[in-house]
Amino acid sequence: MSKRPSPAQTPTHPAESVTPDLAEAGAETAATPGSASAPVGTASAGMGTAAPAAEPKRTRRGRPGYDRETLINKATEVFVARGYDGTSMDTVARELGITKSAIYHHVTSKEELLRLAINRGTDALASAVESESHREDLSALDRLRHAVHSSVLILIEYHHSVTLLLRVRGNSAVERDALEQRRQIDMKIRALVTEAIAEGGIRADFPPGLVTRLLFGMVNSITEWYRPSYPVDPETIAEAVTAMAFAGLAIPRRE
Repeated sequence: MSKRPSPAQTPTHPAESVTPDLAEAGAETAATPGSASAPVGTASAGMGTAAPAAEPKRTRRGRPGYDRETLINKATEVFVARGYDGTSMDTVARELGITKSAIYHHVTSKEELLRLAINRGTDALASAVESESHREDLSALDRLRHAVHSSVLILIEYHHSVTLLLRVRGNSAVERDALEQRRQIDMKIRALVTEAIAEGGIRADFPPGLVTRLLFGMVNSITEWYRPSYPVDPETIAEAVTAMAFAGLAIPRRE
């Protein structure tokens, strides 16, 4: 995630934050003598009279808003549903039911919101592939298998973020950075495929680049049909993808 933008970078809207403007609850009212909420007065010197009751604090009431994480999640859903290029910050604000300045409380631009949305998925994918790639207790085949399995679970957990990643075309610096992150992940998987072939763990009659594309073509296709209401749990989906993919990569038995 990116660092919180500095005050110099963030448009100043004193009355707004991620929670929209708060409404005044009502006019001040004086405490009624003898009521349970009225403060007890103290005697003044020489007069023996009670000091004036302190004015009660005014209460403020506001509409529910979004914290930073929820804002990113909701904006990601809007980008996926409407398309990033066709979505303005006004549209995001309207869909979320908040003011545009409430969004600018957390991000400086639509591009930064896109970067934060995509990075949720790419950071998780890169971390999982990286950790599996360096496990010394497993063969290259098993590391590759674990990497694919983990990738499926992450894609399901960060479904909208990964969907957004797969749709970028490099039209901006943020999109080009996202494509580079995706390329780095692909390179790590390709290295595992190459190592697994060298160890004799998977068949060698297909080029590593082709195997990598086919593996992640299967994984990425989940974004097209998976929904949270899907009747199969994520772990079962990950097991199914892994089993079918590696059954096809197994070295054919000689008759």
